[in-house]
Amino acid sequence: MKKKPIIIGIESSCDDTGVSIIKNRSVLSNIIIHQKIHKKYGGVVPEIASRLHDQNIIKAVQKAIFLSKINLDQIDAISFTLGPGLIGSLLVGAAFAKSFSMGLGIPLLTVNHIQAHILSHFIQNANINNSYPKFPFLGLVISGGHTQIIKVNDFFKMEILGSTLDDSVGEALDKIAIMLGFSYPGGPIIEFFSKNGNDKKFIFSKPMVRGLDFSFSGFKSDVSQFIKKQLKINALFVKQNIPDICASIQKIIAEILLEKIQKAILKTGISRIVLAGGVSSNHEIRRMFMSFAKENKRCEIFILKKKYTTDNGAMIAITGLLKYERNLHDSIHVTPYSKFKIF
Repeated sequence: MKKKPIIIGIESSCDDTGVSIIKNRSVLSNIIIHQKIHKKYGGVVPEIASRLHDQNIIKAVQKAIFLSKINLDQIDAISFTLGPGLIGSLLVGAAFAKSFSMGLGIPLLTVNHIQAHILSHFIQNANINNSYPKFPFLGLVISGGHTQIIKVNDFFKMEILGSTLDDSVGEALDKIAIMLGFSYPGGPIIEFFSKNGNDKKFIFSKPMVRGLDFSFSGFKSDVSQFIKKQLKINALFVKQNIPDICASIQKIIAEILLEKIQKAILKTGISRIVLAGGVSSNHEIRRMFMSFAKENKRCEIFILKKKYTTDNGAMIAITGLLKYERNLHDSIHVTPYSKFKIF
């Protein structure tokens, strides 16, 4: 009987130290150490992030191995995030992975962070359908650092159809949250307050961007001008209307994302949609996309369980596993990259 490979995945692209061990697409452990210190700075401080990764990575690896109930010599390969991300944080993960690979004499597998978000859907029972999407499909990656529509023809054959021209959707939500007096990260706070709000109470403009690209800077400015104008009239406006403001903001963002996906469906003829990235955990975005799929019987929608939406080691491990199965090993001399690269 053919041995089922065991892969360890290291994620260190931003401020979360993620380590996961996967055996044949099944997650044996998935450890995430969050860096809560960034909250007081209103955003991630790169130097602090890399320093804390250096402190946390050994602890995360030890815990992942312990919970997996495996021995070191059972691990077949190590995968890690090569980019994009914060270069200091990526270097910490890369240095550890290279040392681990050389020390155990096992293959090294580099992972593109965006691809990994999409390929999270191939972890066993990772999405709410408990099934794997069939190729080809359209991937919508929405997070604090990325907003992209990607045509996925195979595991490692992907084509970018549209990207944000400025802020990512998650970045826009965080900046709007600060305008409302919330702390970082703001997206989850906006989501929390929106649950009891009237999403039709306030109307905000949608950016007019051709094709499948996105832009959120104009939308962010519109919200900012609206809030400033209302506060001049009533200093308590935000406090008195926070649920309705948050619900209205979420509704527009969800509509922007869905409208672009509808355009992508028309352009490609592909009606199988996969959502990925931290912002895909947002309840309004999920509700709107599921409602669209229900109304359009030919459309299939795949949505991750919330624990797999944010940055985590499991998405790196599954991508590493898929590369390992195809003998796509990497050199010890690879160098991390901070900015996005074409697949």
